[in-house]
Amino acid sequence: MSESTTQQKPKRALFSSNTRQKLLAFASLIGLMVFFSLASPSFMQTDNIVGILQATAVNGVLAIACTFVIITSGIDLSVGTLMTFCSVMAGVFLTYWGLPFYVGVLAAIFFGALSGFISGTLIAKLKIPPFIATLGMMLVLKGLALVISGTKPIYFNDTPEFTSISQESLIGYLLPDLPIPNAVLILFVMAVGASLILNKTVLGNYTFALGSNEEAVRLSGVNVDRWKIVIYTFAGAICGIAGLLIASRLNSAQPSLGQGYELDAIAAVVIGGTSLSGGTGTILGTIIGAFIISVLTNGLRIMSVAQEWQTVVTGAIIILAVFADNMRKSK
Repeated sequence: MSESTTQQKPKRALFSSNTRQKLLAFASLIGLMVFFSLASPSFMQTDNIVGILQATAVNGVLAIACTFVIITSGIDLSVGTLMTFCSVMAGVFLTYWGLPFYVGVLAAIFFGALSGFISGTLIAKLKIPPFIATLGMMLVLKGLALVISGTKPIYFNDTPEFTSISQESLIGYLLPDLPIPNAVLILFVMAVGASLILNKTVLGNYTFALGSNEEAVRLSGVNVDRWKIVIYTFAGAICGIAGLLIASRLNSAQPSLGQGYELDAIAAVVIGGTSLSGGTGTILGTIIGAFIISVLTNGLRIMSVAQEWQTVVTGAIIILAVFADNMRKSK
């Protein structure tokens, strides 16, 4: 009998590593919902579910932005304060200057893209490590938001249609039994669009390529610096949309809000299976991770767990998610 017939072929796994990670994250989400439903009858009430969806919309959009950056093996610590800065700029255009509604919306997205462009330029052209560059941008944007607003909230009372971005429900208008806020609809539309961009476009191809082997991409003749700047600019524009969502939800731009949101966004990305070393990741996994963070935070709050312990639990989950990622890569 020949050697080729005696050797057994290696068994193929039923699911890929990324698929198993998403299934595990989804199972964890279901498990959390069942646990909190049994622990507190108020968890599954309509108002509470709507609150979870609203919170997930903001964090999910920020997490989508982080997904693109982290897949390139980068990091963006400024997404939370950038979101706040963009909401303040929308307030300046709409409330201070009295410009039309669509101008304020475009202004928020523009300043988000501009900030992302600056971060990308610092990283690509000046070769500043992403951690340091975005940490510096986080502080700069936090200060600018406070200076421009005069450290006071900017209210959108003169622009009544602004609240419709997050609070009203187009789906509820068509289907009264499903009062899902517009913010959630925007999140899912953006998730589908971002997934298509990540998997079906040149931008997505280079996003994965930069995270897998940046030097190989450079040697193949690709302008690596330009694509890095494009990716950070794109992520910044997404943060501008998150700024619109949270400002619409609160009907105000809160200049002191934002710091800390980057931790939840990065946690959602890591829990969803995106590797911090770059090269792998999915938008679907990120959305599942965002829901896990929102359900966990909401459930602990309903159970009257102290804010300090909520932070401890979130940190522990991040550590476990990174550990699981390292184990997956080692296999």
